[in-house]
Amino acid sequence: MRIPRLKMPIAFALLGLSAIGAGPPGRADEVASFDDGVATILARRCLDCHSGPEPKGKLDLSRRSSVMQGGESGPSVVPGRPEESVFWERVEADEMPPKAGLPESEKAALRDWIAGGARWGTDPIDSFRISTSRRAGRDWWSLQPVARPEIPATRDSKWARSPIDAFILAKLEANGLTPAPEADRRSLIRRVSFDLTGLPPTPEEVDAFLADDSPFAYENLVDRLLESPQYGVRWARWWLDLARFGESHGFEYDEFRPNAWRYRDWVVGALNRDLPYDEFARLQLAGDLLAPDDPSSVEATGFLVAGAYDTVGQNQISQVMKAVVRADEIEDYVGTVGQAFLGLTVHCARCHDHKFDPIRQAEYYRMASAFGGVRHGERDLSTIDPDLIANRRKIEALAARIEAIERPARERIRAERGAPAETGPTPMASWDFAKGLDDGVGSLKLTLEGGATLTPEGLRLDGKTGYASSAPLAKSLKAKTIEAWVQLDNLEQRGGGVIGLQLEDGRQFDALVFGEQEPGRWMAGSEGFARTKGVGGEAETEAARRAVHVAITYADDGTIRIYREGQPYGQSYDSKGPVEFAAGEARVVFGLRHAPVGGNRMLAGTILRARLHDRALAPSEVAASAKSSGDFVSIEEIARALAPELREERARLVGEIESLRTSSAGRVHKAYAVTPRESEVAHIQIRGNPGQPGEVVSAGGVAAVAGPSADFGLAPDAPEAERRKALARWITDPANPLFARTVANRLWQAHFGSGLIETPSDLGFNGGRPSHPELLDWLASEARSWGWSLKAIHRLIVTSATYRQSSRPDPAAMAKDAGDRLLWRKAPTRLEAEMVRDAMLSVSGKLDPTLGGPSFQDHEMILTKGSSSLLYVPVEPGAPAHDRRTLYRAWSRGGRSDLLDAFDCPDPSATSPRRPVTTTPLQALAMMNNALVLYLSDALAGRLAREAGPDPARQVDRAYRLAFGRDPAPDERARAIPIVEQFGAATLARALFNSGEFFYLD
Repeated sequence: MRIPRLKMPIAFALLGLSAIGAGPPGRADEVASFDDGVATILARRCLDCHSGPEPKGKLDLSRRSSVMQGGESGPSVVPGRPEESVFWERVEADEMPPKAGLPESEKAALRDWIAGGARWGTDPIDSFRISTSRRAGRDWWSLQPVARPEIPATRDSKWARSPIDAFILAKLEANGLTPAPEADRRSLIRRVSFDLTGLPPTPEEVDAFLADDSPFAYENLVDRLLESPQYGVRWARWWLDLARFGESHGFEYDEFRPNAWRYRDWVVGALNRDLPYDEFARLQLAGDLLAPDDPSSVEATGFLVAGAYDTVGQNQISQVMKAVVRADEIEDYVGTVGQAFLGLTVHCARCHDHKFDPIRQAEYYRMASAFGGVRHGERDLSTIDPDLIANRRKIEALAARIEAIERPARERIRAERGAPAETGPTPMASWDFAKGLDDGVGSLKLTLEGGATLTPEGLRLDGKTGYASSAPLAKSLKAKTIEAWVQLDNLEQRGGGVIGLQLEDGRQFDALVFGEQEPGRWMAGSEGFARTKGVGGEAETEAARRAVHVAITYADDGTIRIYREGQPYGQSYDSKGPVEFAAGEARVVFGLRHAPVGGNRMLAGTILRARLHDRALAPSEVAASAKSSGDFVSIEEIARALAPELREERARLVGEIESLRTSSAGRVHKAYAVTPRESEVAHIQIRGNPGQPGEVVSAGGVAAVAGPSADFGLAPDAPEAERRKALARWITDPANPLFARTVANRLWQAHFGSGLIETPSDLGFNGGRPSHPELLDWLASEARSWGWSLKAIHRLIVTSATYRQSSRPDPAAMAKDAGDRLLWRKAPTRLEAEMVRDAMLSVSGKLDPTLGGPSFQDHEMILTKGSSSLLYVPVEPGAPAHDRRTLYRAWSRGGRSDLLDAFDCPDPSATSPRRPVTTTPLQALAMMNNALVLYLSDALAGRLAREAGPDPARQVDRAYRLAFGRDPAPDERARAIPIVEQFGAATLARALFNSGEFFYLD
């Protein structure tokens, strides 16, 4: 009997395939037939609506079981009887799919399938197999292998200079367009100089290029610019935009990262030496694992932790909130890496399968598993820095020679005094700074910061900034004793830290401090339990300004006692218990390391000797320890006892040590980089909620990416190092098509203002489509064949005829292609914000081209009252250090620049694959009134007076040549001279800085 037609909305027309596949799946050939035929039709036409967690009509057409169960309206297919199937009636009547029927060939395939018994194949149907009008499948263009295309033939055989031009010209000819003529030489040198170095050419460089009539003048210019150290500075900014590089944590506290600059310098150096791009990527992902003994490789991992860091969230008491913050942090890693290196928005699959690209939720958590051990932190690389190692060995050798000179005199003086042999309890670690030796158990090595210096007399702290710290302690500590022999400079100082234990972030510590509550008195400086209110002990006096022994004990029962010269000092008191420091988490710190910016003064004085005990010493033991160095022999006494020639030799050796310690090689080497920990087994998180763990996953990649296997072959509990190294290998595999396409497109974008794909970090369904897909693949294959040399691709691009075109508009071409997607000309591009500032510095003669080192701070850091938040308040320009290139300013997330912001400088809190280009009134106001513009306008006026003399006409000529690389036109000259005569050259300078010619590259 014929089944009556069901009256139902079109959205439910497919309901009720419950009779399909009632038996087992067919033979292998039948499965293949279904998969290649009907399943493809269903995936392309139906599964966008009828699959997933909430399918329309409650019918999931992707699974055999759900089809058998049916939907809201029951069965709609009768196997073997298409004429009795509502599904077929809807398809035949062009009512399904809605708005458009199926082609006749697909209709026939569906009818034959039902007539043949509606047998099923692979279960479930892979909804990611085929691209549809609503989403990308595994057949998406960017996921396919990169095949080197044939260079197309063109009608014009003379214009092209390289294969790049052939691809461009073929597209132009197909659209009835012709390329613009070549730009004039002045425009070319200005264009390529900014593109490759971020700086304008000098008038002398312009003159030399214009006078060079050799056939390779332009190519030689390009080679010179690529070898310039300023090339790395310009292109580092391109990469740091992607890395969301900032030098402060962001969020509520926005603490400054004093050593984040090392990652920036690593990027500059890597680009300048043309580090192959695949190695460039691998080191940023896993450099600390691939080359653990190379400090620069560890610095490279600053990429992963360059983003904002929620210190408040990390210190939440609630474990639930901490888990959420950590999950957000890992999403940042996955999102940044996926977009930067692959052009994929993998992070969009955190809560569910990707809505538009073929990325399963499980694949997001497989990538997340690879980052499970990545943590923010500051790493001390001093012990692996080859320069520092060599420096320390020299210092140790010199110190041994000094000790050999001093020992006889010291022993003679002690014998004359009748000093007893040293006795006392054996410490866990001890340091004798006067000897320059480290006697610590486990070979603890000191690192110095700020104003802390290690002299032959002892550890010197300058009373303002500076501290020294040991390596992390290998042993956990709870009960403890810390003691030191200290010679103070200022008995009225406040808040001087002497010695203590503390965690890396400085938020938990046990310490002995001087003058914190009352000048001249000692006290405990412990966090986590109540401090004593009355110090109680006697104050130090001028008569006691010598080496003083002080100690403090923290007992298991919470009792805290302070000692001076082995005798109890003030009253002991009880606490809730001593802070427990886990192994590997705490350091011994000399000086007030935990003092905030703008806080109390550090210790002003010298620490001669210090000891740490892993128990609370008894009073008698403290007394014995104090007496063990009670007859301390000062350096002054030793020097007086030496023969003149030995005294002179010792002074010379001391000078050598001081020189080594104050040299750049002698400083501590710290970097803000990945501080890895072993990670837990990763789970899929249901709806992205870390409180709802699902199935366990192992580290892996995205299966839809053709080429390298997404299965890393690792167990879910594989070590963190193996997971991250495997991910780095997968991403940079030569067969990974996204890795090559993404970087090729980014380089093209940087030179032309727009990429061959306009969405450089999204090559998926929601991204743009390539304007020249064959050219993109040719560039990608070239990058691989050139060994991933970025400079080689730069050279290919900027020496092409396409790049050398003028920016002259053509009304006919603009009518066909107003956006210049076909590249019939070299569209004008505006200078990036940093280039605007750097160009003004260069033209005014103020630019300091020095590379590397700590960032200059054009903000004052102010600690807000009642909290630990930092405010970054701009300071007036003019300091010599501020005249460096903009890349070297401190990129604090809260320390923005009004001038840079006006010209679309991105927020470092997020990755910025493509900068917007806006035109606003604020830009004109900034260029007229900003303090930096006024400062540099005055500087340019001073330069004109020096180089052109007092004649206004000569000053105008020189100003135009400096700013634009050309002489002024007669009418420009006629208007400018009266301006200089009446208002001064600084007014002309501001006008030139504000001109369109200064801001735009033709």
